[in-house]
Amino acid sequence: MGKKKKNKANKVRVQFRKNRGSRSRQNRISEEQLASENIEDLASEERVSGKGALSRYRTVKSVGGEDENDLQRVVDESVCEPARILSTAGLNSLARTESGRDYECTVRQVVRTVSRENRNAVVTGDHVLIQPINEEQAVVERVEPRYGTLSRQSGGREHLIVANVDQALIVVSADEPPLKPNLIDRFLVSAGKGDVTPIVCINKADLVDPSDLQPIVGLYAQLGYRVLQCSGAKGWGLDVLRRILKDKQTVLAGQSGVGKSTLINRVQPDLNLETSHISEWSSKGRHTTRRAVMYPLAMGGAVVDTPGIRQMALWDVVQEEVEGFFVEFRPFVPLCQFPDCSHTHEEKCGVKQAVIAELVSHQRYDSYLKILSDEQFDPEW
Repeated sequence: MGKKKKNKANKVRVQFRKNRGSRSRQNRISEEQLASENIEDLASEERVSGKGALSRYRTVKSVGGEDENDLQRVVDESVCEPARILSTAGLNSLARTESGRDYECTVRQVVRTVSRENRNAVVTGDHVLIQPINEEQAVVERVEPRYGTLSRQSGGREHLIVANVDQALIVVSADEPPLKPNLIDRFLVSAGKGDVTPIVCINKADLVDPSDLQPIVGLYAQLGYRVLQCSGAKGWGLDVLRRILKDKQTVLAGQSGVGKSTLINRVQPDLNLETSHISEWSSKGRHTTRRAVMYPLAMGGAVVDTPGIRQMALWDVVQEEVEGFFVEFRPFVPLCQFPDCSHTHEEKCGVKQAVIAELVSHQRYDSYLKILSDEQFDPEW
């Protein structure tokens, strides 16, 4: 019998970003260049090289391929423990190990270095390897490959909201604040891009006549999305919501004031999450939840409560692929005269003709146009 083949380690060059703005002295490794990481903590297979502020790179020993996006840094796993990130605040995070112990964690600088485009190197929901320092503190040594992500664009970089979830509960309110279909559509695209199953949840259904919700419910249900009507205040729809959440990893996303924290409290009252009312003068929600926090559920699974989002600029979605996230366009795309039709200004466009014939929703088509034009704010938000 042949010997078991081991994963071959690769040495990958990644750009080293300092946390100082001024140019450091050349020809030596200074404390500024290491950016608060002690020299004695630097593994022998990791080194900084190059001169000048724009030419510094670190060689990182890794497994999983030479693509930086799949980089898995080699660490001494004998001194590390697997853990799950429950929340983050800047460079600090709270991680829970498989044994149930919680650690306050900092992030090893090399982990921050290889994060590149992301606004945050470690996010809520991440599976990580941590090295405990004492009974309460640890260092994140490696972030494991992610799946099931929800993200947006912020400041020209990716703002990863959560990682490693199965489904996204897109929470909107029937009223107070008013329901925003365009925001639903943006979340649907982001969920599709991150390979997360979206569920549309219309909360505060007690504030309007049930017949007023039928057009929006029917629209998304006909497109194949699961739609839930509920009321956190009255307790409507909570049994269905519990069945949806049971044994699943779920992120709740939506505007401030739509009742995300209230719904979680009704599902598991002992969490006692802070809630608040919407602003009376602006009809907009207040940010009660200030960062994404994961809460394990007693019935199995976990939920992630997220801060309210008023701006939802999509990340890494090019114009040519937007039509693919609008499932109702698909039967009509082959009817377009031009194979690269953008469905905006072209003549003999199958999608535009379907909109005119009311085979495609005018509202959804309006969302499509706004996404193409990268319009981040709806005038009615």
